[in-house]
Amino acid sequence: MRRFVIFSGLCSALLLFSQSLNAQTTTLTWNKYDFVPGEKIIFEDNQENEQNGEFPSRWDLVTGNVENAAFGGQNVIYFKEAESCIVPFLKNPEKDNLPDLFTIEFDSWFEPEEYSVYLISFYDLKNQSESPIEFEPLKINANHAGIPEKGEGFYPGEEELGEITSGLWRHVAISFNVRALKVYLDDARVINIPNLGFNPTGVTICCDPMNSSGAEGKNRLIKNIRIAAGAVKLYDKLISDGKIVTTGIRFDVNKATIKPESMGVINSIVQLLKDHPEIKLSVEGHTDSDGDDASNQSLSERRAQAVAAELTKMGISGDRLASKGWGETKPVGPNDTNEGKAANRRVEFIKQ
Repeated sequence: MRRFVIFSGLCSALLLFSQSLNAQTTTLTWNKYDFVPGEKIIFEDNQENEQNGEFPSRWDLVTGNVENAAFGGQNVIYFKEAESCIVPFLKNPEKDNLPDLFTIEFDSWFEPEEYSVYLISFYDLKNQSESPIEFEPLKINANHAGIPEKGEGFYPGEEELGEITSGLWRHVAISFNVRALKVYLDDARVINIPNLGFNPTGVTICCDPMNSSGAEGKNRLIKNIRIAAGAVKLYDKLISDGKIVTTGIRFDVNKATIKPESMGVINSIVQLLKDHPEIKLSVEGHTDSDGDDASNQSLSERRAQAVAAELTKMGISGDRLASKGWGETKPVGPNDTNEGKAANRRVEFIKQ
């Protein structure tokens, strides 16, 4: 019996160590991620309530063939043909729809041993026929991104285009600040162009021109697209408003599990607190109105607690942090639009 108890205790210790190591690995993978999304959402499409086989309701078609599909249990946008292009529905699409500071995010699927590429043009190819852009679009590969003659880079440790052994999702994040363009693949910044040379006016997303697009098992898929206007520095926001409001901390659906792409905001909050040890924060969670009141209240509390726990794990003393959930009781946008609901699904850091 004693040997069994010792063995059982050892197994428990090893399990806890393994869980701790896995948690550390998850955090450390994104520990230098510095992308912070814009605070005002211009366009949001998480493919909610879309019907498979129909054209994506929040987009317009430029060329090719695109429709909604299910992949891995999630709704996605499926590029069925090579060189298919779509543009988001925005007000007055013929005009400049992007401010001087903006961010673009989406998840893109890459196939192994395939020339899987997504092309991003920084103007609306359908509605803005006359563009000052005189260079090729941004090309996103599984382990590389670049604009010819402007700037390019590989994901750390990678040196060959498209050399992946299994299919994977990449989180693509793009940041534009007056002149400068930064592009991230998952946790790594792969492009930093100090002067792009023009002012972006819109967004067009295309799949590559290779004929394999849409063939059986050769998928070009994107999901969770967001365009947002940029924001002032977090510390300045905290001092002027007494709080930081962010929709950049994301969670799994109906869960308090923090998504890795949230680490840009979390890393910035950690650095702010380390630079200003006098500051104490209340971490407060909010939801949209989907679901019942009680569930949303509980969810907002658990999400706030998860963020506070992450900050503590990264070296912030627990006595500087409190957490609270408000559920759906304090909306900042309408709950009948994608952008409004996305704005309501937020975390606020309130100065104490």
